[in-house]
Amino acid sequence: MDSNKGYIHLYTGNGKGKTTAAIGLSIRAVGAGMKVYFAQFVKGQPYSELISLKRFPEIKFCQFGLDCFIINDSTDKDIIAAQNGLKEVSEAIKSNYYDMIILDEICIAIHYDLISIDEVVKVINLRNENTEIILTGRYAPQELIDIADLVTEMKEIKHYYNIGIVARRGIEF
Repeated sequence: MDSNKGYIHLYTGNGKGKTTAAIGLSIRAVGAGMKVYFAQFVKGQPYSELISLKRFPEIKFCQFGLDCFIINDSTDKDIIAAQNGLKEVSEAIKSNYYDMIILDEICIAIHYDLISIDEVVKVINLRNENTEIILTGRYAPQELIDIADLVTEMKEIKHYYNIGIVARRGIEF
């Protein structure tokens, strides 16, 4: 494999840290002079990472989610938001402006049928050979595992959520 080529990373599994890994990579990329497009699917709430990433003008951050439908059912509006997000990601990839494109929670969007795996693979295949692609989310479909060059599974061993600790600002959101 060529060290100058862009590769596809996939962070999946039921453990905590997938989005955090993508954020870490984006900050590292900025430190190396790269431009990053960070597309967050499914999530629409005001997470603390939004505030942090806004401090980096080299990172364009966009959310393509509404409320937390995972607690409820997805709606047509959730599907439209995800579809519009994938269109924007497609344009970002085709622009060749960004060195790194992150599709955060894309696996969840696929799992809940907001977007099809075929649509996602088609968009990923638009990239030029130097663009790094980062994919995150639980329930990664085998098709993404197969095309990824690096796959990391976050495995939950123990989580304080299971003893009633709710999500904390600055840690989980």
